[in-house]
Amino acid sequence: MNTKANPGMGQPLPTRVPVSLGERSYDILIGPGLLADELVWQGLPAASHALIVTNETVAPLYAEKLAARLSATYRQVHLLGLPDGEAYKDWTTLNRIFDVLLAEGCDRKTVLFALGGGVVGDMTGFAAACYMRGVPFVQVPTTLLAQVDSSVGGKTAINHPLGKNMVGAFHQPARVICDLDTLATLPSREMSAGLAEVIKYGPIADPVFLEWLEQNIEGLRRRQPDLLVHAVRRSCEIKAQVVGADEREGGLRAILNFGHTFGHAIEAGLGFGAWLHGEAVAAGMVMAAELSERLGLTPPGLCRRLARLIERAGLPSRGPALGTDEYLRHMRVDKKAEAGDIRFVVIEGLGRAALRTAPDGLVAECIAAHCG
Repeated sequence: MNTKANPGMGQPLPTRVPVSLGERSYDILIGPGLLADELVWQGLPAASHALIVTNETVAPLYAEKLAARLSATYRQVHLLGLPDGEAYKDWTTLNRIFDVLLAEGCDRKTVLFALGGGVVGDMTGFAAACYMRGVPFVQVPTTLLAQVDSSVGGKTAINHPLGKNMVGAFHQPARVICDLDTLATLPSREMSAGLAEVIKYGPIADPVFLEWLEQNIEGLRRRQPDLLVHAVRRSCEIKAQVVGADEREGGLRAILNFGHTFGHAIEAGLGFGAWLHGEAVAAGMVMAAELSERLGLTPPGLCRRLARLIERAGLPSRGPALGTDEYLRHMRVDKKAEAGDIRFVVIEGLGRAALRTAPDGLVAECIAAHCG
């Protein structure tokens, strides 16, 4: 971790994690106090207009501070506060972004800033991908889940009633700025939801990180600063490596969806917003670990180990009793499905993940063992 003094600012330089994608490469900057650090905001795309897209919860906390910082660079800084929640990740809310861009005469150089969690980031990125066929945007994630996952990698989307994130585009940000101070105002439930996406990186890529999480999960829930820096940095390093190797999810990148096939079925089956995304993924990881064991890909014990860690993180280790048919129906429209076959991210030995199909009967056994 970089602890060198920041010249003129009296604080450490942020940790930098590069995302290497050729001409679309960018940096993830991680640390406290970044909203106030003028060096972090230098070198962004030049424009006369900037639009901050946030939500009604985050706006009163951080929008004024970000607008003040951007006003030194952009002649006109516009602000849009959207309704808060997964239920608003739809066409109607997305159009509100386009309404402001068009009403304010924003041109093709306009820079969008996503200030909020995963919903704000996904919708702002999708709007940026579409407006005038593509304008730059910057991710300023204020939730742990967004900092370690959704803000990195350029996957942008909205939900459809029949499936999560089914309408979207790949559009990489110009920069990701993770101010860890914003986590201080995050509700405990949201903090735990973010830990689900941190936990997933252990079984899919880094057994040592999984052990570290087992040793430090309570400190992370207490938001101990040094632990947060390490957890966010290591999560971003793993994701950046995967994205750099497979930007458009042709194969390897799908491993980042460990637990998500089951998790997305939970979200869709309950109605988007009933469970937080991280809560659904947590229960989904337990079912995916169970499936990995039943397929004989990983020795017994991973499922139990993950369930214990997930519960210590304040997350559900069991899914809701939707019924097997309902789970399977939603999983068949998962983006990883091919020709009607459901493909799952499974663990092939701790630290290695792969995509596999599985018989419906075996999947049903996993659902029955870990739901209700």
